[in-house]
Amino acid sequence: MDSSKFLILGVNGQLGRALSVLYPQAQKTDIDELDITSFQSVNNYNWDNITTILNAAAYTNVDGAETEEGQASAWAVNDKAVASLADIAKVKNLLLVHISTEYVFDGTKGPHKEDEPPSPLGVYAKTKTAGDKAAAKAPKHYIVRTSWVIGDGKNFARTMLELGKQGVAPTVVADQIGRPTFTTELAKAIKFLIDKKAPYGTYNVTNEGEPVSWADFTRAIFKEAGLDLNVTDTTTEKYFAAKPGVAPRPLNSVLDLSKIESAGFSPRDWREDLKDYIRKELKK
Repeated sequence: MDSSKFLILGVNGQLGRALSVLYPQAQKTDIDELDITSFQSVNNYNWDNITTILNAAAYTNVDGAETEEGQASAWAVNDKAVASLADIAKVKNLLLVHISTEYVFDGTKGPHKEDEPPSPLGVYAKTKTAGDKAAAKAPKHYIVRTSWVIGDGKNFARTMLELGKQGVAPTVVADQIGRPTFTTELAKAIKFLIDKKAPYGTYNVTNEGEPVSWADFTRAIFKEAGLDLNVTDTTTEKYFAAKPGVAPRPLNSVLDLSKIESAGFSPRDWREDLKDYIRKELKK
């Protein structure tokens, strides 16, 4: 497949950067040329040389979405923009690849399968749920649902590593469970679906491996980095008690990977990707 006819949206985000490495010939654009929150901008864009839209653009400030300004931005990027992209994909017969999140579930059960009914908690979660519904209207679509994204950019692993290097022994939530997803693996899974021409629909994609809490993930980060620091467990309720305006979090973020694995893609264990990630971060 000619990746020079792919268009990567959200190219400066963590996944966008990973997709750019995987698809160096892909087209990229910025808001001056294509404002995806504007139906007119999307409609007027020249789609003649595009076959595939890789939509890695999203409003991801979970707590910021609870504010009046953030709420408007979240709905514009995560829902309205996706609806416009799905419309143009339908009209122009394009493949739309859209990124979803485990936040569409309330986290009271799991592992979450692709066909589990959505049960979003906060504003961000509700906008992403609406965006998934919009993306599904494109006849040719992959909705790739993921969690705990770690890549080139601001993320939990980098934050904890920086704290550790400063000698900070953090208190970390221990009652939220999930699997990290390294963007290198997420990008590979997207490429797999496209290359294989897998049946259209929704696919869960995270790294494989034993589910872990944020606190235990922090311990794994410190261990790989050779940092001898204690990590104190706390609960989500206690951690956010003194922080007003915080969005609710799903406690169980584990996604069932049987569908993507039965299609032929075997995600790498997150511990192996963590080793590579920490090694690269420490060289910076």
